[in-house]
Amino acid sequence: MAESTTTKETFEPFAGWRKPDLDLSDAAWQSSSEGRGDVQIAFVEGFIAMRNGGSPDSPSLIFTPAEWRAFVL
Repeated sequence: MAESTTTKETFEPFAGWRKPDLDLSDAAWQSSSEGRGDVQIAFVEGFIAMRNGGSPDSPSLIFTPAEWRAFVL
């Protein structure tokens, strides 16, 4: 079997830009009325946070509005 000759590339579309550390302690978390509350989202300081509702102390994912639109569309 032949070995792959492709190389691994690292893509950094926003090199030098980091998402902020948001204070999520007072966030108004929402979950779907259709689901079991496993996925929760909150709108905080112009960003969208998403977490595991079954483990709310676990790390949250932070999305920009553009990333969120791409995720849900």
